[in-house]
Amino acid sequence: MFGKTKAFSGFSVNDIAAAKRFYGETLGLRVSEEHGLLTLHIEGGTDILIYPKDDHTPATFTILNFPVEDIEKAVNELTAREVRFERYENLPADEKGIFREAGPPIAWFTDPAGNILSVLQE
Repeated sequence: MFGKTKAFSGFSVNDIAAAKRFYGETLGLRVSEEHGLLTLHIEGGTDILIYPKDDHTPATFTILNFPVEDIEKAVNELTAREVRFERYENLPADEKGIFREAGPPIAWFTDPAGNILSVLQE
């Protein structure tokens, strides 16, 4: 039934203007806005819808993962852009906020609405 449709995911934020600045300027993604909604245009033809929600509650899980070749470089660049990396009690991270104990090295951060994102080394 859905084998030939182009599915996409979406998530909410409490401030579309702040989300547009963060995703477009801070993260450098291609962003478009139409009818009060944002669309993130991700490499490979994937689109992600961002919609406003007055009673927005941040996701308690990672909503977007950005694979990178060099996590140290990515974390340094994001830190220079004033992105703050999250630290979780049960996931010990190094001084930069990179968790290295299981799976690929990964570092989590949030968007202005509190949704969790990550960079992880390929």
